[in-house]
Amino acid sequence: MSATHEVTNQVPPLVGRDLAADPALLEGVAREGADWSVTDLRELGVLAGSAHARELGRLANEHEPVLRTHDRYGHRIDEVEFHPAWHELMTTAVTRGLHAAPWADDRKGAHVARAAQFYVWGQVEAGHSCPISMTYAVVPALRRNPELAARFEPLLTSTAYDFGLRPPETKRGLIAGMSMTEKQGGSDVRANTTTATPRPDGSYRLTGHKWFTSAPMSDLFLVLAQAPAGLSCFLLPRVLPDGALNPMRLIRLKDKLGNRSNASAEVEYEDATAWLVGDEGDGVRTIIEMVNMTRLDCVLGAASGMRTGVREAAHHATYRSAFGRALRDQPLMRNVLADLALESEAATTVALRLAGAKDRGEDDFRRLALAVTKYWVCKRGPAHAAEALECLGGNGYVEESGMPRLYREAPLVSIWEGSGNVAALDALRAMRRPETVAAFQAELGLAVGADSRYDAALRSLALADATEVGARRLVERLALLLQASLLIRHAPPAVADAFCASRLGGDWGVAFGTLPGGADLDGILDRLG
Repeated sequence: MSATHEVTNQVPPLVGRDLAADPALLEGVAREGADWSVTDLRELGVLAGSAHARELGRLANEHEPVLRTHDRYGHRIDEVEFHPAWHELMTTAVTRGLHAAPWADDRKGAHVARAAQFYVWGQVEAGHSCPISMTYAVVPALRRNPELAARFEPLLTSTAYDFGLRPPETKRGLIAGMSMTEKQGGSDVRANTTTATPRPDGSYRLTGHKWFTSAPMSDLFLVLAQAPAGLSCFLLPRVLPDGALNPMRLIRLKDKLGNRSNASAEVEYEDATAWLVGDEGDGVRTIIEMVNMTRLDCVLGAASGMRTGVREAAHHATYRSAFGRALRDQPLMRNVLADLALESEAATTVALRLAGAKDRGEDDFRRLALAVTKYWVCKRGPAHAAEALECLGGNGYVEESGMPRLYREAPLVSIWEGSGNVAALDALRAMRRPETVAAFQAELGLAVGADSRYDAALRSLALADATEVGARRLVERLALLLQASLLIRHAPPAVADAFCASRLGGDWGVAFGTLPGGADLDGILDRLG
């Protein structure tokens, strides 16, 4: 073979790693009370880092779900076919309890343990995280109807993945979804026009059109519809107890930017049977229980994507040479990698803190902290993914690298469960409660006196001046202060110092890779492994 066909200066496959070998993750798990789960977490990390798992992620996205509205005879079936890789990914997630285990586990730190595994397994493939997340989130909302919860919660928390359209109570385990948005409303769910008509047997008949329903092959759905007393929440099964298909018609699958492995559908309900969850007219308050839990998973998903991006970038820079030395040894690339690592560690740390707040029932703190973190961390994802991709140069721009999939996926979590403006406005609403503000300020106060830049940024806060037009600026500041507070208290000095200098002290440019000259890049990069 001629010399022009020799392959040189290419990086080895990034496989055979323990994806849970992440200092920020492991330290956070221990700190938030779930150190008992580390053995299982590390086991999952090894599986997630295997060549087989990486291939599953590729296959599930290259072989997208296919809608079958009718069978060969013309009967309506409304089924979505998935590649076997999807089912294997789902099986791993469910058997390890990523979908709902904390609701059936009274151990301290159960939500943190689940969050950590969700973060690690999401690095394999993000699309299937959607039905896993919705199943996790449906349980607290469903508990507003004790009878329905008693019937279905044991199946929702079961660790059996039992795919297929059959009556829910005949299956070994269930997956749940939600169906809220309509084409005329989007985030304005109160504009929903789907109607719910009471029946004498206590059920309701739902008729209407939903513009976006993720994971339409789920077994159960929480659905918003207008009942006689106003917007209400309902539980709707795909298959009725007698085995008949509930008339939930799948009109088409959405052709999405990313999240390609996961089916998202436009649906119509034609007198579909459903049961009320909560009281009539209380639909938003009922389903917000589910929304808050999926928002936590949005933060976890963004943090997981950042970890994936910086890991891929650092691996490439370690083995790729230019101008006579490895990219990772070149000062400017080291600055970029360290900056990406800082963003990743801050996201991971705050995500685990939020999971710990759920375990400990810190509802006042979590209300504001979740809103500001969902806004900021999820917004940082796309810029982080773009910079990580660029570290690979042209190699990162081709599909085989996996980086284009990461880049396409990144905007989703900022849109899902309330885009940036919705999250910012939710933060303003949370700030109307004095106890919520007091709990958040108490958390920030724990880091006072350790860093002058942090103290100055905290003193400059003017919460009383919060306005809608300035909501994004304020929420961004609150999110950065929360991350800085956590890093000051829990991260190595190199990480906390560089974060405060850049994010709070203003010694930072607009793009990643502009950390100040005095930053301890070695100390930060050592955390990447």
